[in-house]
Amino acid sequence: MGPRLRGDDNREHGLALLRGLRHAPAPLEFSSMSTPPSSHHTTRPLDAVAAAIVVVLCLSWGFNQVATKLAMHDIPPLTQGTIRSVIAALIVAGWCRLRGISLLTRDGTLLPGLAAGFFFGMEFIFIFQGLAYTTALRATLFIYLAPFFVVLGGRIFLPADRFRAAQWLGLFLSFAGMVVAFGLPTPALDPRQAIGDLMMVVAAVLWATTTLIIKASSLNRAPAEKVMLYQLVVSAPLLGLAALIFGERIVAMPSALALGALAYQTVWVVSVTFVIWFALIARYSANRLSVFTFLTPLFGVGAGHFVLGEPLTPAFGAAVALVAAGLVLVNRAK
Repeated sequence: MGPRLRGDDNREHGLALLRGLRHAPAPLEFSSMSTPPSSHHTTRPLDAVAAAIVVVLCLSWGFNQVATKLAMHDIPPLTQGTIRSVIAALIVAGWCRLRGISLLTRDGTLLPGLAAGFFFGMEFIFIFQGLAYTTALRATLFIYLAPFFVVLGGRIFLPADRFRAAQWLGLFLSFAGMVVAFGLPTPALDPRQAIGDLMMVVAAVLWATTTLIIKASSLNRAPAEKVMLYQLVVSAPLLGLAALIFGERIVAMPSALALGALAYQTVWVVSVTFVIWFALIARYSANRLSVFTFLTPLFGVGAGHFVLGEPLTPAFGAAVALVAAGLVLVNRAK
């Protein structure tokens, strides 16, 4: 695996903060997920129902961080990702068959779908390996640069969805909430820590790239289930190969707790919430949606407090207030 700065404990804590990245149906009904969006969805702000759905998604991803930590002792991270992608692909494919959603129609999504799957898989590889070199808190801040990259990339690929000054202010307020919650990273003193930091920034770029590909390509008109399957089918071998290269092994039968935590990630988080997320990306402003992901690590901290008994600091309340204020500014209709 190579040298580490904090050892396995740091990796486990970091994955507990970060694994909810990602990264329901359209706001009114589940069956409408496969309906192609109209052009105004490029800039469409979130309505109350959609905003509530995104909050539930972020809450689910926050608990996903805890689930990853609970499974970590028995199932290494890249191995978790591989198993998760394989089983979730079978679940989503089964759902498509049940609902009669065509997956083999020639709709021009093959190339962008393969690209999205590649970037999706590489994102998690960079996250998992970057945590071997940098600290969990530094990693959290660097990976959540992704919304900035989405907004900046959107100026090129989604020109109709450019942020105004008030929305930029909201973006910075939300990120300030992250800084209050997790602290401002000091300059890296060890070159290996700088490498880990850089890997997290690369992961943030990969996350943003996946979002922009989905929003700006023919994937935006494809069923959300098909968009998800591209990512699962492509990422599974990537993560599996990475697990072999970095020497991950399951040395004993995982505990019931670890298997339950993995089932939560696979069945609920990937097979359901990720599909919902991509359906929302097709229907609403990708820039505005991406800012909501700042809620995920905060929910992760809260979940760690309630499930694992981890402490909350007074700064946590201020962080929540800043993120909420930022979300209000970002999602105000033009």
